[in-house]
Amino acid sequence: MNAQQSRHYPSRPALEVLICTHQRARLLARALDSLEAATRPTDCPLGVFVVANACSDDTPRLLAERAATTDTARLPLRWIVDPVPGKSHALNLALPQARAPLIAFVDDDHRLDPGYLLALVEAARTQPEAELFCGRILPDWDGSEPAWVHDQGPYRIYPLPVPRFDLGAEPHPVVPGSATPGGGNLAIRQGLFARIGPFRLELGPHGHNLGGAEDIEWVKRAVASGAPLHYVPGMCQYHYVEADRMTLGYVLRKAYERSASTLRIAPSAHPRRWPPRYMLRKVVGYGLRALFALGWPARRFYLTRLAAALGEIKGFSQQVRDPRPESPSGSDPDAPTR
Repeated sequence: MNAQQSRHYPSRPALEVLICTHQRARLLARALDSLEAATRPTDCPLGVFVVANACSDDTPRLLAERAATTDTARLPLRWIVDPVPGKSHALNLALPQARAPLIAFVDDDHRLDPGYLLALVEAARTQPEAELFCGRILPDWDGSEPAWVHDQGPYRIYPLPVPRFDLGAEPHPVVPGSATPGGGNLAIRQGLFARIGPFRLELGPHGHNLGGAEDIEWVKRAVASGAPLHYVPGMCQYHYVEADRMTLGYVLRKAYERSASTLRIAPSAHPRRWPPRYMLRKVVGYGLRALFALGWPARRFYLTRLAAALGEIKGFSQQVRDPRPESPSGSDPDAPTR
């Protein structure tokens, strides 16, 4: 696990962009290209730090070539290999090695808005009390997606097959309990990770499965400790839209797994062995509504709610097996419940 870096990597960058990647060489190249194209703030040394997590594709070759470049116009890059699968493990390995006062998280399937770097650096300078910064995550729609993903009516689908996080057009402090961003578009001050502790290894994706909540749980822990969180709308990233996500099967799997992850990290005020009755009522209710729904939009909606309700039961069983009463309440901003 030797760190490899470009010849002009700054010893003390002011901002370091951290990307944990797994088997996505093509998308990683796209993310890095968007980072290269973003407007760079003056008087702010930048660095890119990539963790190749259990990669057996072209990712190491891509990173080696980019790190070896002698083109000083390109952003300096360093990278390490993490052979242990799991995003939480990759984050826990990388963050103690981060060198900058400000560390920005970027997912490997995101594209950065051209103003991303400027907005983040300006927010860090004008909001010195903030220890976490979050921005918008918007689906990178290209017009080929099905119409139902844009439906805002009574049968709108949530969670969407592509993540979305948007708290409006104005920057503002995020009141604890009002919203919790994930780790796809987050920035933290140096030292916060050491104070809050590691990401939970049993949470989060391993490979490209639909596990989640490792970032939600960590951010909630940070905010509960008193770390101020600030929303920066100009700190915008666009999530790649994969065609195979635009199916009912994917939506059902995501609703099931993300609901399970959310329930798993929620504290249980009244520990019990069996799921509470309201969970069972939701399963029966949504199942019957799906069965007798008139029209495909309604049936698709209730099937998705049924999958989420079944995921809650899975999360409850995981919570019973591994109770963690010290964990703050979790909620997935991409998957509200009804």
